[in-house]
Amino acid sequence: MKNILIFGDSLTAGYGLPAAQAYPSLIQEQLRQEGYTDYKVLNGGLSGDTTAGGVHRIDRWLHEPIAIFILALGANDGLRGIPARETTQNLQEIIHKVQHKYPEVKIILSGMEIPDIVPGRYAAEFRKLFRELALQNNIHFIPFLLEGVAGNRHLNLPDGVHPNAEGQKLLAQHTWAKLKEVLAYKG
Repeated sequence: MKNILIFGDSLTAGYGLPAAQAYPSLIQEQLRQEGYTDYKVLNGGLSGDTTAGGVHRIDRWLHEPIAIFILALGANDGLRGIPARETTQNLQEIIHKVQHKYPEVKIILSGMEIPDIVPGRYAAEFRKLFRELALQNNIHFIPFLLEGVAGNRHLNLPDGVHPNAEGQKLLAQHTWAKLKEVLAYKG
C-alpha cells in the first residue's frame, strides 16, 4: 500500500459533514474506480489548523511512508491575516520535513486565496505565495482549491465558509486533476 497524505484544515477534514463526504474520501473512491487500488488516502485535516500548527503536527504523520503528499494548509492563515512571509516559511518547513523523511515523495501544493475585498496588498501577496512556493520547490500545484466553490452559497454550508457535500466534490475534482498527472508521471 502506498499512502497519499492530504494534510490540511477544516476543508480537508470535511467540517460539518460525514467523513465519507470529505474530499479525501472522494479521492479514495476515485482511485479505486480508476484502478489505483494500491493507494490509501490518509485524511490529515484538522479544523482550525494554521500553517504554524501544521509545522508542529506534521511529524506525527510521518511515522508511516508517504508516497504522495498533498499540502492544503493556509486558509486559516489568510482569514487571520497572518503575514504572507510567515505562512511561506511555515509551508516551506512542512515541505522540508516531509522531503527530509521521504526524499522520493511527490508533493502537490493546494493554493488558497482570500477575497479581494480584503484591503491593501494582502490578498495579492497571499495568492502569490503559493505559486512562488510551488515554483521554488519544483512541486505540483493546484492554483486554488476552492475554485468555483468560494462565495457560491449553493456549494457551502450555511456559514458560507465551509463547502457542503456538493462543494467537496469540486475540491475532489481540482485535487484529482493534479493527482492524476502525478500518478501518470513515471519520472
